[in-house]
Parts: sequence; C-alpha cells; structure tokens
Amino acid sequence: MVMGETINLKQFKKRAERDRSAKQAETNRARFGRSKAERARDAQREKRAAELLNQHRLNGEDAS
Repeated sequence: MVMGETINLKQFKKRAERDRSAKQAETNRARFGRSKAERARDAQREKRAAELLNQHRLNGEDAS
C-alpha cells in the first residue's frame, strides 16, 4: 500500500487565497483601471466644464 504525498494544509490554503486574490485583482483592473493619461484627460475635461459653467453665474451666485 503506497501512501499519497503529504501536503501542508496551511500552505495549500494560503496558495488558494492568493489565487482568489489575484483573480479579483484582475477583475478590478478590467473594471476600474485607467492609464494616467486617461485620468488626466478626464480631469482636464471636468475642469473645463466647471469653468464654462462658472462663467454663466451672476455675481458669483447660482443663476437659477
């Protein structure tokens, strides 16, 4: 009778957790990941839109 290879359960659990974590990180990168250039471009667009909106205010107050 030949016994199977012994495994360290603690190492097995840690490896499984790392695999799950890596899979979650990959999913998050696909959903939320944007390059620095993309973030800068969007920030510039938001800043420009806010400036255009502020140009239409009367006496520093909301026009509505």
